[in-house]
Amino acid sequence: MKIEVIENVGKIRNSIFGNVLEALKECGVNGKVVMINDIKTIMLYGVKSAPALIINGIVMFAGTSLPTEKIIKLLQQNFSTFT
Repeated sequence: MKIEVIENVGKIRNSIFGNVLEALKECGVNGKVVMINDIKTIMLYGVKSAPALIINGIVMFAGTSLPTEKIIKLLQQNFSTFT
């Protein structure tokens, strides 16, 4: 599973990156999470506002921060698609 995060730099307190790591841990899912900073890649995904979560090339959400619990539900609902 390839997980990419687009996030505003400096927003550590409610970090999507941290929430995604916690959600993966809670679900027992192995996946590498990478931060995307390259504007060309961000534009290719069509993301217009951060934060955003991309799993296996599919933008799952953008423009709002989701708590760990909602990311867990998202992973559980779509797990068969991601593997």
